[in-house]
Amino acid sequence: MKRRSLLIGAAGAAFLAACGAEDPGGAASGGTVTLGFSAWPGWFPWQVAQEKGLFAKNNVTVELKYFDSYTDSLNALGTGNLTCNSQTLNDTLSSVSGGSKQTIVLVNDNSTGNDQIIAAPGITTVADLKGKKVAAEQGTVDHYLLLLALEKAGLSEKDVSFTPLLTDAAAAAFVAGQVDAVGAFAPFTTTALGRSGSTAIATSKDFPGAIPDTLSFQAQFVKDHPDQVQAVVQTWFDTVAWIKANPAEAVSIMAKKGGVSDEDYKTYDAGTTIFTMEQNLEAFEPGSDAKHLDFQANKIAEFLVSTKLVDTKPPLDGLFEPKFVKAVR
Repeated sequence: MKRRSLLIGAAGAAFLAACGAEDPGGAASGGTVTLGFSAWPGWFPWQVAQEKGLFAKNNVTVELKYFDSYTDSLNALGTGNLTCNSQTLNDTLSSVSGGSKQTIVLVNDNSTGNDQIIAAPGITTVADLKGKKVAAEQGTVDHYLLLLALEKAGLSEKDVSFTPLLTDAAAAAFVAGQVDAVGAFAPFTTTALGRSGSTAIATSKDFPGAIPDTLSFQAQFVKDHPDQVQAVVQTWFDTVAWIKANPAEAVSIMAKKGGVSDEDYKTYDAGTTIFTMEQNLEAFEPGSDAKHLDFQANKIAEFLVSTKLVDTKPPLDGLFEPKFVKAVR
C-alpha cells in the first residue's frame, strides 16, 4: 500500500505531459471518466460510491482504477490514461512544475495524524533527533512533515542523518533497529509502532492543513466536459453523506479494499479528516493561513524547489477551480 510520493521530477513530468492528454481517444475525450485512486483512507470512499451505485445516480459513467503503486497513478494521469486522480497537493504541484496541465476541483481530506514521525525509545522530542539517523521516502509528504517538525524544533535536515528509503522499507528498517526514527503514513505507522517502546513524536495533526489530499483532473477535460466533472464532485458529497448514514457497511467496504480488518480501519479515522462542503469552500478561497490551498501550495512549492525535486516554482494560475464545489446541491 504505497502512497504519497513525489517521484515525478520536473523533466519526467514534462515528458509525461508531452506524451499526454491530447489523444482524442484517451481519457480526455469525454464518455467514461476514468478515476484513479490508491491506498489512503481519504480516497477509499470512491469504492463506496462505485459499490452503492452513486455515480450512476448522478448520471456519470465512471471507471475506477485502483493502483497498488501510487506513483503509477500519477504517471497514468500525466500520460492521459486517467481523466482524474486522487493525489496530494504536493504531487500535483510537482507534475505542474514539469508542464502537466491539471486542475484541482475537490479537497478530499487533510491528514490529521495518519502521517507520523516515529522515534525509538529514549527519543521523546523532535529536538532529540539531532545527530540521529532518520528514514523517510525522499520527497514524500512524510519527508515534508519531517522538515516541518525539524524547523519547528529549531533544526534542519542537516542536523540529522537522513536515510532515504521507500516507506515500507523505512518502517521495516526502523523496526529492525537500523534507524532511530522514521517518517511514515498509515498503515505503515502501525508497522513502525510495532517496535517496542517506540512513539510518535510529531504527526500531521501538529501541522493543520499541511497535507491536503485532492482530486485533480486533466485541465482540458475540465474545460471540455464540465457537466461530467460536476457529476463526479456531486457524487463525492453524496458518498460522504451515505457513509455518515451507513458507517458499519461503509467501513467494511473500505477496509476490504484496503486489505485490513474493520477494526484496524477504524483506528485511522481520526487521522484523516474528510472535508465538509464548508471546509472545501474555505480551502478554495485565497487566504493567508493553513486552511487555504493557495497558502499551502506556496509553502509546498518552496519545499519542492529547496529539495531540488523541481527546478522552478510551479505556476498556480488556474490550478484551483472552486465552481464545482459551489454548485453541489
